[in-house]
Parts: sequence; C-alpha cells; structure tokens
Amino acid sequence: MKQNKYDDDDFFRLYKEMPRSQFGLEAAGEWHILKQLIPSLENKHVLDLGCGFGWHCQYALEQGASQVIGVDISQKMLEQAQSLVKDKRLTYKQQSIEEIDFPNECFDVIISSLAIHYVKDLKALVQKAMKMLTDGGVFVVSVEHPIFTALPNQDWYYNEDGEKLHWPVDRYQDEGVRETSFLTNNVIKYHRTLSTYINTLTAVGFVIKEIQESKPTLEAMEHDKEMKDEMRRPMFLLIKAIK
Repeated sequence: MKQNKYDDDDFFRLYKEMPRSQFGLEAAGEWHILKQLIPSLENKHVLDLGCGFGWHCQYALEQGASQVIGVDISQKMLEQAQSLVKDKRLTYKQQSIEEIDFPNECFDVIISSLAIHYVKDLKALVQKAMKMLTDGGVFVVSVEHPIFTALPNQDWYYNEDGEKLHWPVDRYQDEGVRETSFLTNNVIKYHRTLSTYINTLTAVGFVIKEIQESKPTLEAMEHDKEMKDEMRRPMFLLIKAIK
C-alpha cells in the first residue's frame, strides 16, 4: 500500500499551517521558477499529479485551460481542494500517482509539483506520462533536489552554537528509500541522482527543454533573512520535458 501521510490527522494539521498551504502558489518559494516552465495553458487539457490543495489546477483554470484533472492519494487534500474552487472544467480524482490510468494522448500538459520523490518506480510513471501526452506535449516536474534528499535527516550541519555551517551531502550514489522527517517522522521518500532523473526522461523519448535548480528571489531574501541560506544549496530540482 502506498504511504499516505497526508490523511494522518497530525500531519495534515501541520501541513495546513505551512505558508504555501494557506496562501497558495505565491507563498511557494519555487513558484517563480516553476511558473516560467509551464507553457501556455489556454484551451489545453491539463493533468496535475499529486495536486494537493489544487493550487496548480486553479492556476490552469485561470490561464484558460479547457479541462483540468487533479490526482492525489489523500482524501483530506482533495476535500480541501474541492472546497476552494468549483468549475465544470475541473475534476479531482483520489488515486495514487502510480495507479493513474488515462487514455493515450489525452493531455497537452502534465504538471507534478513536489510529488514524484514519493514514487518508487520513476520509470513506470515517466512511461505513462509519455503515453498520456499528445505530440509536442509538455511534462513539467519539480522534486526535492538530490542534494537535499541524499541524507535522510535533510538538515544543515550545525556548530555547537547552533549556527549553520554547511549542508552535508553523503550516500549520494546510494539511490532508494529515505525515511525522513517532514512535519512528522517516518515519511518515506525516494532519493535519486540528478542523472537518474534526466536519463529516465530521455530514455523513454522525452526531450529536456530546461532544467532549473531553485533559488529565492531578491525580494524574498529581503523580507526573510533565513531565505538567504537557500542560496547555499538548492532545495528543489525543476525540469521541463517535451514529448
């Protein structure tokens, strides 16, 4: 059975308190980069894998998409998403990302934001994405950066005074399960190298159009001093691939 932490009461309560949960895409530190990778969505059929509260689905509607489907394993996440916006062009489906089964060539754009690092079989998912996209279709993905996922504790190395000395990277080539702490303990993620993400996409026929590694805006660093630390290592990897 796929792990579904988001339907855990304590986990969901903490998740709802995060800025991106309360204020949407503009509160997501990587949104200014991800937005630039998403093509025009006007009159497009869009799939959001791991849609969460549906912020990207709402963005697609605002951009004129003709059909939007959001998929998420969490009932609590989808209930929240459904409470935020209702539109006849929008459908939510409770299902794990691994179990999606849509017709071939039925989407023009597939978006997956911070969800694929929870998926065990990356190749199988990428193959499905290739089949579901129309010719020239776009697959936009963000995941936790391999530098961030390499070690399970996913934290800085501190000195005895609690100052951040550096971000440790170890076990980088040791791909596989990481039992991490994110809001609560025992959150299962999958570490992959940068080359594995890229080679898996190209092996099934995708053309990599752009790769970005997250960094904060100047405005964010001016308003939040802690954001300056995000210049010391990338937290997210963002990829735009074309069929």
